[in-house]
Amino acid sequence: MVQIKSAADIEAMKPACRHAADTLVMIEPYIQPGITTDEINDLVHAFTIEAGGIPAPLNYHGFPKSVCTSVNHVVCHGIPGDKKILEGDIINVDVTTIINGWHGDTSKTFYVGEPKIKARKVTEVARRALEIGIAVVRPGATLGDIGHAIQTYVEGEKCSVVKEYCGHGIGRVFHEDPQVLHYGKPGAGMMLKPGMVFTIEPMVNFGKAAVKVLADHWTVVTRDKSLSAQFEHTLAVTDTGYEILTVPSTEA
Repeated sequence: MVQIKSAADIEAMKPACRHAADTLVMIEPYIQPGITTDEINDLVHAFTIEAGGIPAPLNYHGFPKSVCTSVNHVVCHGIPGDKKILEGDIINVDVTTIINGWHGDTSKTFYVGEPKIKARKVTEVARRALEIGIAVVRPGATLGDIGHAIQTYVEGEKCSVVKEYCGHGIGRVFHEDPQVLHYGKPGAGMMLKPGMVFTIEPMVNFGKAAVKVLADHWTVVTRDKSLSAQFEHTLAVTDTGYEILTVPSTEA
């Protein structure tokens, strides 16, 4: 069942969404060669707790850390550890914050120093894919319209869309209905209605779409070891279109 949020519900979600976005702003200056993903995790954890929030990933179905850090060919759900990021890497930092029982979910792929050509390409395609998917959102559009727009753009750029993982409804629960696929057919799937709140979070591979899960049961990587990038926002369907909820305080 898709939960239709009231205007009051959406307002109540905004502190969590805004803090998640602020976390990405906070962490950006630390994304430098030599920092470990565990240090990124510690910074995110402290920033969240200081704001009275809860890092939603921590202990979620056994996930051991407060943030997901996915480097280079890691598609998603990378577990922070003692690995240092290096000049030329790309890293996705995926933040979900709980404040007053509501979730805010957002992610961004960062360049570590000066990106190489392939890294810049896949990152910018993923960034644009999210923008293109969001632009489709309005009452009367369908989930298939979102997926089709993203897939058409990404494949037109000679990259590929990961199909095993998708966007999702969100609110008091981390993952709700509907599932928001990043591929599909125009007019297919559920019709969008005002009050629906969900994430769009396309994962884009420079190479082929195939992925696999590592032995830790969390880390997802590209099978061909090609680079992967992702961007994510939480948004609400409004009467006339959409509102992005995961905007930082400086832009709210």
